[in-house]
Amino acid sequence: MVSRAKSLFDSNKRAVSNHDGYDAYVRLVEEQYIQMLMTNTMNNTFYADEQLLMQEAASSHQEMAELDADFMARALVYARNEGFMRLQPLYGLAVLSRIAAEPFAQVFSHVVKTPADLADFLTILRGSGRGQGGRAVKRQVSHFLNEISEYWVIKYNGRGRGYSLGDMVATTHPKPKDEKRQALFRYLRGHETDLTKLPQLQALHKLKKTRNPASQLHQIEKGKLPYSVVTSILQPTRSVWEALMLQMPMFALLRHLNAMDRAGVFEKKKNVDYVTRRLNDIEALRQSRILPFRFVKAYETVQHAGLREALQQTVEMSIHNLPPLPGRTAIFLDRSGSMQGDYLRIGSVLALALYKQTKGNSLFWLFDHQVEDAHPKLDEGILAQAYRIQVKGGTDTGRPVRELREAEERVDRIIMITDEQQNEGIPFYAELERYRRLMNPELQAFIVDISPYRQAMVPPRDGQTFYIYGWSETVLTYIAETVTGYETIAQRVREMPL
Repeated sequence: MVSRAKSLFDSNKRAVSNHDGYDAYVRLVEEQYIQMLMTNTMNNTFYADEQLLMQEAASSHQEMAELDADFMARALVYARNEGFMRLQPLYGLAVLSRIAAEPFAQVFSHVVKTPADLADFLTILRGSGRGQGGRAVKRQVSHFLNEISEYWVIKYNGRGRGYSLGDMVATTHPKPKDEKRQALFRYLRGHETDLTKLPQLQALHKLKKTRNPASQLHQIEKGKLPYSVVTSILQPTRSVWEALMLQMPMFALLRHLNAMDRAGVFEKKKNVDYVTRRLNDIEALRQSRILPFRFVKAYETVQHAGLREALQQTVEMSIHNLPPLPGRTAIFLDRSGSMQGDYLRIGSVLALALYKQTKGNSLFWLFDHQVEDAHPKLDEGILAQAYRIQVKGGTDTGRPVRELREAEERVDRIIMITDEQQNEGIPFYAELERYRRLMNPELQAFIVDISPYRQAMVPPRDGQTFYIYGWSETVLTYIAETVTGYETIAQRVREMPL
């Protein structure tokens, strides 16, 4: 834990600068760790390259494991399941396995959810010089392998992609819990296996041998074979795409809309109707946990008018059950040059969803080094409006707050969506304090930080300013909940049951 003296007497110290040399504040280590988990995907960014981010991630995982392994374990679960992140939680789990065996065992199955997760986890261990990770790791891997299904064996056992399921069985030697698992383990090891007990694998092997189109469709449907495996075996025709469409998970369906459209699948109205029903199924959307910007990408690539309309409706439906935000809200979206690409697409969808959730009882301004009213429309789709927002200018995070004050607009909260990289103007926190002093001392500020940088625009322990790291479907709910009680994501993580 951070010392009491440090939290009380050092909370307003400017100790660092951001990547453009502007004053920034040091975050509490728990908040830095959550931000890194929720935003650092180990890709190049506008201000930091992959090597630098990897070094910072390694340092952050090690520091958190030594400081508070229990908090770290909960944070890994939060990032994997509520933030929908993969690589950083897996990296953190590998670090945790060396330092704290009990918390590692408690959260393993909540972080490693698929064979792809397990393969990446084992690759991280090996790349870190840990080999297979020791007994504690082997025990968890063995438990995981005893829960695998035929579908997983078919989908994830590709060779040449790091650890295959066969490699995992060979290195951990799990004791099979039943006859089916025994047959699966034999198959994965490459031994002769009676496939009559494994009907999906039997269908796969028949698909590989047949050249008859009718037989191919029969095996795909009978075996409920994964689209990725089928398309690696044969060139999909329109009929094959139609068969795959009926059994694709939601995310796969969304990713392949354009390919199916090109193949002529949606020349049939019944197929358009089927996809529309899937996209507009509220419960299926909730379970699929697809990030909203994925809909933006599909919207950009699909040309079919009916599907584009369905995609817009899907995003609209995603905000229907959100709790209300009382009072008046000012929404500020950073559109500066460093927000280019996914940052701006994610931010635009979030900002527009927030605006619609308040039913128009809010302001929605775009800012760079200037400020512009976005003039959002309640009767127009989120995706259509988000697609029109483009990057421009530098970053002056204080400018929209100053203009809010000068316009004498009194609001109850500010929600700013940004990558926080100020490079001109008066800093955000100075303008925020001035607004509170002159307009509303009770003003709450929410900063949705969708970048992996570790500096903050406000000092820690500002009880009226809240950081949200990364983007997921839970962001809007979190903001509403915070209005009625949550203080920080770190507090929420610490209170999570394991």
